[in-house]
Amino acid sequence: MSLPYDRRLIEQARQLRKNATRQENHLWYDFLRTYPTRFQRQKTIGGFIVDFYCHAARLVIELDGSHHFSEQGMAHDRDRTAVLEGYELKVIRFSNHDVDTRFSSVCEQIDITVSERIKG
Repeated sequence: MSLPYDRRLIEQARQLRKNATRQENHLWYDFLRTYPTRFQRQKTIGGFIVDFYCHAARLVIELDGSHHFSEQGMAHDRDRTAVLEGYELKVIRFSNHDVDTRFSSVCEQIDITVSERIKG
C-alpha cells in the first residue's frame, strides 16, 4: 500500500535533508545509510515530514530536540503519531540526547524493531 503525501512538502523535505541536525546526520551517515534494509530521510507521509522511514518495516523514526518536550510539543507529537499509526506505521522516538550519549543502544533498538516488524 502506498502512503499518501502532500506534494507541497517535497521541497521542504529537501531543505530539511540539506540542513539536517547533527544528530540526524550522525544516525544517517553512521548507521541508517548503510543499513541492510533501506531507509529514507525526511520522507513526506500524509501532511508530515518524518525524519526517517523504512517501507519494508513500515517504521518511522523520529529524533526529538528540546522543543518536543514542551506541553505543546508533546501534544503535537501525540497527534502526529496517532495519524501515522492510522497508516499502520510504527513510530519510535529518540531524543537528540539519546543519539549523543547512547548511540549504540539507539542503533540496537532500531535493529530489533526492524527485525520484529519484518518477521511479523
